[in-house]
Amino acid sequence: MTWASFQRFCLPFDQLGFTADFSRVGFTDEFFQKMRGPMTAAFDAMDALERGAIANPDENRMVGHYWLRDAKLAPTPDIAREIETTIASIEAFAAKVHRGEIKGAQGAFQNLLCIGIGGSALGPQFAAHALSRPGGDKLKVYFIDNTDPDGMELVFKQLEGSLGRTLTIVTSKSGGTPEPRNAMLETEAVYTRAGVKFGAHAVAVTGDNSHLDQYAQKNGFLARFPMWNWVGGRTSELGPVGLLPAALQGVDIRALLTGAKEMDGLTRARPLEKNPAAMLALSWHFLTDGRGRKDMVILPYKDRLLLLSRYLQQLVMESLGKELDLQGRVVNQGISVYGNKGSTDQHAYVQQLRDGVPNFFAVFIEVLKDREGPALDIEPDITAGDYLQGFLLGTREALSEKGRPSITLTLADTSPRAVGQIIALFERAVGFYGSLVGINAYHQPGVEAGKKAAAGILAIKQRLQQTLRAAPGETFTPEQLSKKLGLEPQAELIFKLLEHLAANPAKGIRKTTAPSISGYSYCSTRR
Repeated sequence: MTWASFQRFCLPFDQLGFTADFSRVGFTDEFFQKMRGPMTAAFDAMDALERGAIANPDENRMVGHYWLRDAKLAPTPDIAREIETTIASIEAFAAKVHRGEIKGAQGAFQNLLCIGIGGSALGPQFAAHALSRPGGDKLKVYFIDNTDPDGMELVFKQLEGSLGRTLTIVTSKSGGTPEPRNAMLETEAVYTRAGVKFGAHAVAVTGDNSHLDQYAQKNGFLARFPMWNWVGGRTSELGPVGLLPAALQGVDIRALLTGAKEMDGLTRARPLEKNPAAMLALSWHFLTDGRGRKDMVILPYKDRLLLLSRYLQQLVMESLGKELDLQGRVVNQGISVYGNKGSTDQHAYVQQLRDGVPNFFAVFIEVLKDREGPALDIEPDITAGDYLQGFLLGTREALSEKGRPSITLTLADTSPRAVGQIIALFERAVGFYGSLVGINAYHQPGVEAGKKAAAGILAIKQRLQQTLRAAPGETFTPEQLSKKLGLEPQAELIFKLLEHLAANPAKGIRKTTAPSISGYSYCSTRR
């Protein structure tokens, strides 16, 4: 890397307080020449998407998350009006909660419990962690993002005695997704046991007339906010899914939207070398041969950005991880994403990044502002923040010495505006890359396949319990039960289900072990 290449490939955008450095990617002029045509087509596809074209052909849907931060872009006046009205209603609702005009059974709300899964949890979690201000949050935020009973109990324990001051947001587009539905029912039961009416402490973010929408109306929820079918879960952080919890936490959601809108403006620019999202997408293509042959390691050198890698895992991997291209050909596309934070990573897996398998590229996230309060000199004219930047630059240099490529994105701070910028940057880079490799970046058939498979397994589990309860005290091996159910090829699955049943006393299944798994037997202790 030379000073000349740094000047060519480092893109400062001073008006945003943002810089994107691609000088350590190793671009060649031949690559840029080859990709100008495909990139022009990607720009055209993005322009059509923003104008309201059907960008998700599998589901015959528009893709409109860019309208969320600039409603004037929406293809119809009705959509624009609904976006603006919803944002205003979110701000109004949050203000009433903060003033105590909307309150719980025990007084003004102090806690916020967010129930969701996937994009309905990862985006809000990232923003809540990044934008929390010690002693400055209006409500303390908690999350349930799984159907793990033990995980729920950990959260409920923290809220014990204060449910009457806890507002719960349930987020689910359909209302039928198992994880948020299960968590809502578990949470409602906890409120009920505490003598607190759940509906009077609950808000729904959901699709119009969904199962959850109907449930919220029937049970007297405090409010309902929309989830539009033209916004996917992984791009919903700057819609009601993310804005409502952020506003209730006390975040300036207009600044979030402003940052995203500013980045959107930059990333519409046609000259490749002046467009950070286009350059990011081209970097991914160049470094992975357009086939995901290397992993992307996210290395944010800021504790507040700890959850960025988890958020980007879904945004990138769910969007780009596809078996088929738009012509129906098997391509098995995708880019794997992982990461934690610096400088912690330097004491974890940076050793392998530098000296091990060269199957990755790094994305460093630098934040220039160290802290809000006064700095302490750890050494003469050197602060803890100086050390943090030193570790980032040193690690980047150590990787370059071994020919390990990297990208560096620099933010001025971790303000709502900056968080909006980084969200918008990656959203558009994902869209550009999807166009470059010819896949639908806006559907998730693999996720739906997993849901269907899980539903089938639960149906088998119900039949298994019914079979055992029909003969209480009688023992059966997994193989015997698989034959009894007409599922001989699935004896392994039957064994796994039986093990789980036997481990949970409430199910009433007793297990007897044997020298080998084939001899294990199970019986029901009740009808």
